[in-house]
Amino acid sequence: MQLYCPSLTKYERLATLEVKVGDLTIGNYHPIRIQTMTTTDTMDTMGTVEQSIRCIEAGAELVRITAPSIKEAHNLLPIKNELRKRGYTTPLVADIHFTPNAAEVAARIVEKVRINPGNYIDKKKFELLEYTDAEYQEEIDRIRDRFTPLVNICKEHGTAMRIGTNHGSLSDRIMSRYGDTANGMVESAMEFLRIAEDLHFRNIVLSMKSSNPQVMVQAYRLLVSTMQQELGHCYPLHLGVTEAGDGEDGRIKSAAGIGTLLEDGVGDTIRVSLTEDPEFELPVCRDLVRRYTQRAGHAPIAPVADPEKLPYSPFQFAKRESIAIGNIGGKQVPVVVADLRHIPTITPAHLEGIGYHYDAATDKWNIGDAAADYLFTGRQILPFALPGTLQVIVDQDTWQQAEDKSKYHPYFNDINNISATSDIVNFVQVDADQLGNGVLDTLAQLKGNIVPVVASGNAHAMASVRRLLVGMMEQKLPHPVILQCNSAHQNADEDLIHFATETGALLLDGFGDGLWLSAAEKSSSPATLNNVAFGILQATRSRISKTEYISCPSCGRTLFDLQETTARIRAVTNHLKGVKIAIMGCIVNGPGEMADADFGYVGSGVGKITLYRGKEVVKRGLSSDVAVTELINLIRDNGMWVDVK
Repeated sequence: MQLYCPSLTKYERLATLEVKVGDLTIGNYHPIRIQTMTTTDTMDTMGTVEQSIRCIEAGAELVRITAPSIKEAHNLLPIKNELRKRGYTTPLVADIHFTPNAAEVAARIVEKVRINPGNYIDKKKFELLEYTDAEYQEEIDRIRDRFTPLVNICKEHGTAMRIGTNHGSLSDRIMSRYGDTANGMVESAMEFLRIAEDLHFRNIVLSMKSSNPQVMVQAYRLLVSTMQQELGHCYPLHLGVTEAGDGEDGRIKSAAGIGTLLEDGVGDTIRVSLTEDPEFELPVCRDLVRRYTQRAGHAPIAPVADPEKLPYSPFQFAKRESIAIGNIGGKQVPVVVADLRHIPTITPAHLEGIGYHYDAATDKWNIGDAAADYLFTGRQILPFALPGTLQVIVDQDTWQQAEDKSKYHPYFNDINNISATSDIVNFVQVDADQLGNGVLDTLAQLKGNIVPVVASGNAHAMASVRRLLVGMMEQKLPHPVILQCNSAHQNADEDLIHFATETGALLLDGFGDGLWLSAAEKSSSPATLNNVAFGILQATRSRISKTEYISCPSCGRTLFDLQETTARIRAVTNHLKGVKIAIMGCIVNGPGEMADADFGYVGSGVGKITLYRGKEVVKRGLSSDVAVTELINLIRDNGMWVDVK
């Protein structure tokens, strides 16, 4: 079975065509390439050169530069010449939206041109149009006429091309027939790809970007399946979660989306889009790619075959059905387990970092939105009264000594050695690597309220855990499952990438009723792990605990200081749990890429802002001096504002 990757159990790269970008080769099992995009004004030649050099020295193997009009496209030549004069031969990529004539200029200068099929020829007006088949074909013919000159220029000059679909900028024509879907994203790219194939041009890379990792993953998988079935081969894929935001949240969202695909061998080049200076994107890219440099051939320790037929669709999200045991499973959001076993003597102060603040004056606990649901304390019975909602998991021997068995629950680390059990909930360690040794048969025979805590020690751990969960679905085992993920990395940055990739990939496929993260004592604290766990749940839309920011990474089209503005908006809105706010530098990605945002803050001119409620313009041409205040008023007027307590 080949749905979208070579194997669902063994790590193996997807076979793709080979594409030359200058002296760089992409695809056909070559190393996964990392890239970024400048944020300077393209007409600022020296500023763009200096920033490009910083990116190259930080590890960028390609540098993308925006060319919103012909004048910027022409200015790519002095930028390229200055870089070459200084000894930098890294390929340059021109980023094109709306302007085919700029693309045709750029294709004669730089090594690669990126076009967006949603706005290269079509214009997006957010209009619901009805097309007859004949009218639809007329539009395809119009695309062929306008796109063919660019293809011919690329062939003549040896220029590569990226056909880069954005979820938020699908044309009205595509939206009218396919809707706001992964299918629409794929068809948008395939229309251009079919024309290129007819013209015998294959020096092409494809991308399917979205600010929603769930949509992004489904679109890439569907694209691979479509290419395999229709063309018989796959083009190289550039991976990215667009408008991921900044800081920890941006890194988690990017790792969850990009990492899910890389885990299955899908992806030939990546970019992590952060609302930060572009050179800060490269270390995150390196951490992601490093995971796969020595993974080829890794398979489950007890070998098992790929499933003959998946019991779920990798192209449409559906949560795995499970029974509810207490607050775990069923229709409930995933729980979070905070691992405090390494703390010799746990005190109320240790709970501060996992969402619980004790007020001694009132003798009460204040519980945050990102408060862990369970503690794992190993062999400790806590000597203080717990917050009302918090429960404790302890080793089975310790549990038998606990007086309050409504608050304390046993953890069995050997599925073959389970003694007295709780009537409420029992946590049982399940080794996914033992699937081929009958572990599911043992689990099926256990009686009582059993919650498997599933983990793998294999280098290709995510695939092992997923294969076990598929086995549970095949055998119709209804237990809710806690995903346990351990990191052996030596710093918090690598821990974050590891956790977001391995558990994010499972959550995006509908697996998991809880997260249990643990790391080396000196790398990530319990507070850090708790934040990461809730960040992963937020990024995968599994559990919303905070405001979500859809924030673009800035580029030469940006019309205001995006980093400063994002920080200002975050400072006054970060208490609005579940509210989605888009902060967009310009109209290119603005109203489209914030497809499912509640509110949008979009640059519409120098120092001018347009505010959106969903996709509807509410206020246009506001001064940036008052726009943040007006955004707050808009949220308040729509009944979604909450005053800080």
